[in-house]
Amino acid sequence: MTDDTNNAWHSQPIPAVLDALQTHRTQGLTLDEATARLEKHGPNELREAPRPGFLTRLINQFRNFVVIILIVASVLSLFLGDFIEAAAIIAIVILNAILGVVQESRAEKALAALKKLAAPEAEIIREGRQQKLPARELVPGDIVLLETGNYIPADVRLVEAVNLKIEEAALTGESVPTEKRADVVLDREIPLGDRRNTAYMSTVVTYGRGRGVVVATGMSTQIGLIAQMIQSYEEEPTPLQVKLDQLGKTLGWAALVICGLVFVVGIIQRRDPLEMFLTAVSLAIAAVPEGLPAIVTICLALGMQRMIRRHALLRRLPAVETLGSATAICSDKTGTLTQNQMTAVQLYTDNAIIRVSGEGYQPQGEFSLNGGSFEVREHGAAQLLLRCGLLCNDAFLESSGREDSRVTYRMVGDPTEGALVVAAAKSGLWKTDEEEHSPRVAEVPFDSERKRMSTIHRPGAAHFANPLDPYKTNGPTPPYVVCTKGAPDLVLDLCTTIYKDEKIQPITEADRQAIRQVNHDMASQALRVLGAAFRPLDALPTDTTPETVEKELTFVGLFGLIDPPRPEVKPAIVQARQAGIKTVMITGDYQDTAVAIAQQIGLLRPQGKVLTGRDLDRMSDVELTKIADDVDVYARVSPQHKVKIVEALKARGHVAAMTGDGVNDAPALKRSSIGVAMGITGTDVSKETADMVLTDDNYASIVAAVEEGRVIYSNIRKFVFYLLSANIAEILIIFISIIAGLPLPLTALELLVLNLITDGAPALALGLEKGDPDIMQQPPRPTNEPVINRDMLWGIVFLSIADTFITLTSFSIGLRWFPDNLFAAETMAFATLTFSELLRAYGARSERQSLFTMGIFTNRWMQVAVASSAIILLAIIYLPFLQPVFDSYPLSLREWTVILPLLFVPVTTLEIVKFFLRRASRRRLQSLGAA
Repeated sequence: MTDDTNNAWHSQPIPAVLDALQTHRTQGLTLDEATARLEKHGPNELREAPRPGFLTRLINQFRNFVVIILIVASVLSLFLGDFIEAAAIIAIVILNAILGVVQESRAEKALAALKKLAAPEAEIIREGRQQKLPARELVPGDIVLLETGNYIPADVRLVEAVNLKIEEAALTGESVPTEKRADVVLDREIPLGDRRNTAYMSTVVTYGRGRGVVVATGMSTQIGLIAQMIQSYEEEPTPLQVKLDQLGKTLGWAALVICGLVFVVGIIQRRDPLEMFLTAVSLAIAAVPEGLPAIVTICLALGMQRMIRRHALLRRLPAVETLGSATAICSDKTGTLTQNQMTAVQLYTDNAIIRVSGEGYQPQGEFSLNGGSFEVREHGAAQLLLRCGLLCNDAFLESSGREDSRVTYRMVGDPTEGALVVAAAKSGLWKTDEEEHSPRVAEVPFDSERKRMSTIHRPGAAHFANPLDPYKTNGPTPPYVVCTKGAPDLVLDLCTTIYKDEKIQPITEADRQAIRQVNHDMASQALRVLGAAFRPLDALPTDTTPETVEKELTFVGLFGLIDPPRPEVKPAIVQARQAGIKTVMITGDYQDTAVAIAQQIGLLRPQGKVLTGRDLDRMSDVELTKIADDVDVYARVSPQHKVKIVEALKARGHVAAMTGDGVNDAPALKRSSIGVAMGITGTDVSKETADMVLTDDNYASIVAAVEEGRVIYSNIRKFVFYLLSANIAEILIIFISIIAGLPLPLTALELLVLNLITDGAPALALGLEKGDPDIMQQPPRPTNEPVINRDMLWGIVFLSIADTFITLTSFSIGLRWFPDNLFAAETMAFATLTFSELLRAYGARSERQSLFTMGIFTNRWMQVAVASSAIILLAIIYLPFLQPVFDSYPLSLREWTVILPLLFVPVTTLEIVKFFLRRASRRRLQSLGAA
């Protein structure tokens, strides 16, 4: 293979390109060759700007204003001869900085892992098999399949293009899609924007389909060569992070004012200036939760990783916060509420219904056709119907080996189309044979607006040896034949004739009524219905547009496909309803089918309304907004209707999640509060637009993601509450002591240790909680609710007072017991506050639930955090070589008899506060239920 990745591939014919890259257009590369080329060329991705190293990150930790003041203070201590205290302060500052770097690194790694999972995939052919793999694994010579809505994963020379249009604005700035042709050979010097036989990385297919051979990857692509580096963008702070950052700054300024006041009052009281300075600065550091942003990021990132285990991949951090407030889920039916395991069970043609027996297939598994055959060879109309469905089809069966003496197959393609291929195979019609005898020469791809697709074929004479073949019943075999399949009503409207009684004849109104009645009956049985038609052509049209191809069709029949509901959807809808979340079905299927499925899964309420796309067209936005809360099902809708629906729900005050999988769904995904794309069936455009991607296309995963979003937000509130109540208590303890003329209960070093311990491990452990058991029985959180709401504010007030009370009580008793040993009294105060905070961390695990309901030992990370913190505290108190550093005193059993009862005061206070919150919450839920 040539090493020159800058060859003018557009100026070479297809065989020369394939030969130069040593590949095959239908077989692709071998696995060994692809592996070797990946090793040689590297991954197919653009290089990112280098990340800051450990040393840079560490230095950044010291750029905090308060930390700089503390370093200055330690230097002053050093000059004044207090070497031990100066060294201890510097050691704690460095330890705090290292902890900050570790937290940042963990957050970044977690986000990087998420980003890797969110990376685009490519549909390729290797070793003759169609498969999907991450785009970063593409190599020159790979054969890539291109479909509407997908991004071009690398620079490719087209080897096949069917009505292919590509939007190249990312590369050329031209907003109008470029029509592509594979068969042309262009001049070597032709400008980039005019290379009609080539497609470039990061551009997007807007129409048609194609196939191309990869000619350049990664930094060798045009995007890389012209230095339009798509650098890894830095995640912008989420609204929650902005709020917490503002909160931290507010607390910081308030703490600085109070600390300044503490310093001034101390000087007025003729206390040691250096001691007061160190205390004031240490108090400022303790009061400001510097670790909060890093802990929030880690909590969000780890929460997003938990979501991945529940099949929901969040592409943007702010979506976590929005998920917790979701009040409505607008879900597609097919594949999301149903299993997307389509099986054709009925055929209707020539006034007869034919039952199709046998097993279906698993979309991502293997199946056999044993026991599923049915005979249509003597039924010309049925054979024609199956042939139309088989030829007008992009899915195919692939032999995957043998199992128990049976041949097993794998379906590749769209599940609905796959069902038609399987039905035809059961009757003995195989796609490879049909396409060999009637090759496709042109097509009009499926479009969600038209709700149909058409293909044009050139029938071979040998293929029509069957005397019942309808194409020549009224004459000789036509040169070309159009096959069309799609929504029955729309296909029927395009038909002027019908195949009946083994001949083509004009379609009557009675025929149309009979077809509509069968369509209605099938839909009422929760079947998805497709119509099929054909049209003989004397010549291939020069312009293969829907207007020229899809007209004067001959109606053949209907396919009735069953797609059973997912068993997990019904309980998920019940769970969502209990959580105050409305579920709405939005589908392009018929009203009867939609209603039947909605009733099976419990989505359609007794008084719930059903609207169709035609109803929406007749209604104004205001009229829809008035009844939006009453509508449970929207049937026969287009992607444009989705925007109207989501706007109506938002106008009613809903935080709406909207699912989508096609290119035309992008506007609705963007306008919704939470755009949800399908990971299996979704296009790259829909995934790029969405906030969240479902890796299993399952409605239940949306509800699980909402639950996880609530858990994450609740956990963030828990450690915010825990940190702030402790920090405010520390300020109150020092401030009251100075105002009361008491000695300081806590030294500067003790404040720093307290800050390190309470702001560190226990707070992070709170961020890893699994969530309250009743979290999905609470109403959604209002979007405008502040992080510190009224309930939390009262909790902070009561807990700060409790912490202050027990610390000053312990300190006062210590002063009386040890009038000549201030260190003993300080150690009692220090032990009381720190151990009570560690004990209170257990109570802070839930905002409302009792500690005993949650279970004391159910969060193993809390056990690790509390145990490690307790060991550090006991070491400070009892290890002889640390006692001079922290001025600590080894407490005896007498001191612990005072301290131990006091430790339970804050956690008991918290449990009392939660009792009243639970009671208030029950009243709110009862009032909502009554409303």
